[in-house]
Amino acid sequence: MEQNNTKSYGSALYTLVTVFFFWGFLAASNGIFIPFCKAHFHLTQFESQLIDFTFYGGYFIGSLILYFASQITRVDILNKLGYKNGIVLGLVLSAAGALVMIPAVATGSFIFILGSFFIIALGFSLQQTAANPFVIALGPPETGSNRLNFAGAINNIGGITGPIVVSVILFGKAKGAAAASSVQLSTIDNLYYILAGLFLAVAVFFYLSKLPVVTTDEKVEASKKPTLPLIIMFLAFCLIMVADQLALFISGHGFFNIRTPEGTKAVIIYISLAIIILTLVSSLLSAQKNKEGWGAMQYPQLILGMIAIFTYVGTEVTIQSNMGALLKLPKFGGFTESQMSPFISLYWGSLMIGRWTGAIGAFNLSKSTKNILTLVVPFLAFGIVLLVNRSTGVDVSNLYIYAISITVMIGAFYIGQQKPVRTLVSLGVLGMIFMLIGLLSTGMIAVFAFISGGLCCSIMWPSIFSLAITGLGKYTGQGSAFLIMMILGGAIIPPVQGLMADTMGIHQSYIVPVIGFAYIVFFAWKVRQELIKQGINIDHVSVEKSGGH
Repeated sequence: MEQNNTKSYGSALYTLVTVFFFWGFLAASNGIFIPFCKAHFHLTQFESQLIDFTFYGGYFIGSLILYFASQITRVDILNKLGYKNGIVLGLVLSAAGALVMIPAVATGSFIFILGSFFIIALGFSLQQTAANPFVIALGPPETGSNRLNFAGAINNIGGITGPIVVSVILFGKAKGAAAASSVQLSTIDNLYYILAGLFLAVAVFFYLSKLPVVTTDEKVEASKKPTLPLIIMFLAFCLIMVADQLALFISGHGFFNIRTPEGTKAVIIYISLAIIILTLVSSLLSAQKNKEGWGAMQYPQLILGMIAIFTYVGTEVTIQSNMGALLKLPKFGGFTESQMSPFISLYWGSLMIGRWTGAIGAFNLSKSTKNILTLVVPFLAFGIVLLVNRSTGVDVSNLYIYAISITVMIGAFYIGQQKPVRTLVSLGVLGMIFMLIGLLSTGMIAVFAFISGGLCCSIMWPSIFSLAITGLGKYTGQGSAFLIMMILGGAIIPPVQGLMADTMGIHQSYIVPVIGFAYIVFFAWKVRQELIKQGINIDHVSVEKSGGH
């Protein structure tokens, strides 16, 4: 990859990280927008989770389009377009999606609204694919990870401010008790006019800026066999998209002896999830028999990692996406949509707390200094979360007790020792414990236990990623692209939990993240065995980058 190592592109970096802010802002604000849409459009919990389905599905489809275009043309499409132009195009696409939201809300069509989310996410997919290598190219390669850590920190700030800002725009003061039905449509219009304007302003700045040319001479490795599994996963994704219509058709004709549309829809959703998982498992088994033509997917650690990324993103997203429905229940606080933002913000703030703590290992510090910072930084980050919430007039005193969860997380970090296998096992087991505490209790104990899942998810992305691409050699780039596609988990798992919530209750549906954390623990154990078989000393692999998707 060509890059300029002598010039300082500080202003370009500061502008570039704004797209990282947008990703965090929009993803986190869905935690407020989902319960708002559920109340405003009278949706089931499953239907409300279709916002995440289209949002994260857009990432998957965008990555899929780039992959197949590159495979067909044997040319890296984004490399040919240029990373700068890719970001500009992505920002324009996201701006178009934000503008489409305005007539979508005016028509009262939830499907139209989902379409606008999909367009925004397509733009995000293009931005994310281009922005990460661009950040590394804005200076010497040896400090590239520091720039990514900085970008990740900005992403986290977007995550904690998104729910608060959206709540204030929709409901007025964050501490108010306004209901979704009282929200004026003009306030939603203002929100998306502002977002569209910001997307376009940054796009214009990038277009006019003199930035380094970022290119790569790497040839696209032709791999035919992954094509069929990816197509099958795409079809499973589409199956969920048309689940309602298909369920009406099947139940109306009495197929499979399932008479109710809801029962049929449940079967379709579960089958779709099973298809995705079984497709990856069958690819793993087939590649082990004959590696030829599988490219990066010939390595067990990659396919196991694809399932792990799918599970991790789905678990991270579903915990907070379904939290709005949980918080509305009297035994969990009975909060209105306008009162939920501190809890949603704290969840995304938990990711920031963990990632800032994980970033300490990226710096060349003495062991004693690292130990001190590991104790101090989490509470410093927690203080920032409290301060941001307090600035909008929210009483944050009821959040102080969350310091107990942070203390427990610090212990897990010491056990992990910056090693991906130990980190995933310690945080995965802790995540299961937190979720089980939430399932077996009610009130604020359960709420804070579920929110603590954010602490456990915080640095799972780099741990999974580093293990999954270890030993891939020339297929590392292709393997990375496959892993990014598995952000698809954020599209599939929240609707699955939403469906379970409609049938067994929102509280009990939190068994879903328990299963998610359990697989991640299994992944860590299994991939360690696979790498040892390949003669790779797993103790030499370390987690050096904070951040996530």
